[in-house]
Amino acid sequence: MSTAPPPESGLRHAADAKAPVPSTPRLPVRTALAVRAGRATAWLSRRTGRGAGGIIGGRVTLLLDPSALGRLTKGRHVVIVTGTNGKTTTTAMTALILRQLGAVATNSDGANMPDGLVAALCAAPRAPFAVLEVDEPYVPAVIDATDPDALILLNFSRDQLDRVGEVSHLDAKLRASLGRHSACTVIANADDPVVVSAAGDVNHMEWVSGDALWLHDSTTCPRCARVLRRSGRDWRCACGLHRPEPGWTVTDTDLQLGDGSSVPLVLQLPGRFNRFNAVTAIAAAGALGAEVNTAVTALAQMAPVGGRFSTMPFEGRELRFLLAKNPAGATENLVMLSATDTPVVVAVNGREADGRDLSWLWDVPFEELGGRTVIATGERCQDLSVRLSYAGIEHVTVPRPLDALRRAPLGTVDVFANYTAFRDLIAEVRDA
Repeated sequence: MSTAPPPESGLRHAADAKAPVPSTPRLPVRTALAVRAGRATAWLSRRTGRGAGGIIGGRVTLLLDPSALGRLTKGRHVVIVTGTNGKTTTTAMTALILRQLGAVATNSDGANMPDGLVAALCAAPRAPFAVLEVDEPYVPAVIDATDPDALILLNFSRDQLDRVGEVSHLDAKLRASLGRHSACTVIANADDPVVVSAAGDVNHMEWVSGDALWLHDSTTCPRCARVLRRSGRDWRCACGLHRPEPGWTVTDTDLQLGDGSSVPLVLQLPGRFNRFNAVTAIAAAGALGAEVNTAVTALAQMAPVGGRFSTMPFEGRELRFLLAKNPAGATENLVMLSATDTPVVVAVNGREADGRDLSWLWDVPFEELGGRTVIATGERCQDLSVRLSYAGIEHVTVPRPLDALRRAPLGTVDVFANYTAFRDLIAEVRDA
């Protein structure tokens, strides 16, 4: 394996010329007035203590001008990031790299529905780049509205079945939408058959491989429902759908490129899934002119995003927070935890933002927690307790999360929580 390419080598198809920095055009009168109204509403929301203001501001802007999303992205280089797991971190990574080229508008708070996208764009009206995390069901409409330069497809697995439904529902809609935007570069997960099917036959593809652990949502072909044949990393179906040859492969130590060269990849963020997220961000930023070595250097010092993998002190304990809101993400985190024997507090809620259907708990390999101190907590701790009991995991159930933390031994404690439990517990620990 050769050593890292020289910095000027850049990326394969992006190295020919860096993307020119565009000038954002003047907004139509209707859009400009809608943006002003949205900003005023956001300010009022913050002023009265009703919230951060971003969502309501974007919502008012869209109400007054339903075409605002497309008009606010016109003249910008746009990258869309979607997938079941890793959206927020990958969005932050891509934005960090592109800031080497210019200002970036991005929804760093994870507000990934159209009102959140509009709010992020309004907050940085002159930024030449926009990196937008988008909730999976909204992606086809957002692609049509923004005509993006690049789309990152991380992975598709079951998540919030009561709201999103099965992942196969996204396949045809996404493929049709990409067919209408032939100039878009798609950076996609070669190991995920649903992603490969959804990507279709676009003109510009960058395939990334990261050896995902979760394969249960891709045992059958998303096109014809035949059982996929697997051999190592390779997979294929009798109908012709098969794993494409990746141009980017991430290992435990480096990033391997399709030309046989490699670049050392060192991250502060733990887990193989974050290494995969980093490579997709590097490839997407490369489509807009960023160079590999510059991108790797930028990501080496990146801090945790939105509290993920962050640590906080709490009454003699060092808490490490892990977000796990579906079987795929939970599996990756549990395998990472299996290398330690630290106590674990598992917190599960079942609000609208989490998905009220908690059947996904039965697909999580909680057996990995055997032999450790385990405490179940959260609004749905009883559901969690039943699942842990069937997994043969000795545990105690403490409904109030702060009380659960106080039951944990002193020292390092891993906190494994789904969306609202994760968000609320970080806030409670910070305020305690």
